[in-house]
Amino acid sequence: MAITVLLSDDHTIVREGLRLLLEAQKDIIVVGEAADGRETVRLAKQLHPDVVIMDIAMPQFNGIEATQRIKDCSPSVSVIILSMHASNEYIFRALQAGASGYLLKESAGTEVVKAVRVVAAGQRCLSGQITETVIEYIRKFDAGAPKSPLESLSDREREVLQLVVEGKANPEIASILSLSVKTVETYKSRLMNKLEINDIPSLVKFAITHGLTPLK
Repeated sequence: MAITVLLSDDHTIVREGLRLLLEAQKDIIVVGEAADGRETVRLAKQLHPDVVIMDIAMPQFNGIEATQRIKDCSPSVSVIILSMHASNEYIFRALQAGASGYLLKESAGTEVVKAVRVVAAGQRCLSGQITETVIEYIRKFDAGAPKSPLESLSDREREVLQLVVEGKANPEIASILSLSVKTVETYKSRLMNKLEINDIPSLVKFAITHGLTPLK
């Protein structure tokens, strides 16, 4: 039986390249494409792919948030993050959210194909150049490193946070999330209090550090 794959990246050319690569394989079928995190979550629920290949930096939901939501509603779906970010923070948060694989965008096409087959079989797959650093980072975390402040935020607060750092105004956030402007203001105030942050520039800096922004 063929492995079904959903592609998610906000750049059309990246999705087209991945589709050409994967559809050249007899055992892999691309069943859909998404250009943002919210659409990715929706299509994952609708199409039930075996594997989702997703960029980490996207609008609406970033790859980490989208991964967590996909795994919450469809635990059997395996997620591969394909990103230019090689920092331990990004990689570890992706794995913590439930990703089965993390590849750098500089990876060879053969590595991407191999990763699809590996995670579809229920195993994990990391780019060779990041494996050792991730293992060491996880060891330090397990040894007692503090938890991420993001764990104190609700799903809705994380949504509002990402949209704020994308530069969207309260009315636009309200429209995207189907909330009132007053409710958005309440969420924004609440999340800033939880994070002990008092201004938007500091909030953006926090988001970059924790891999929440769609910045490339």
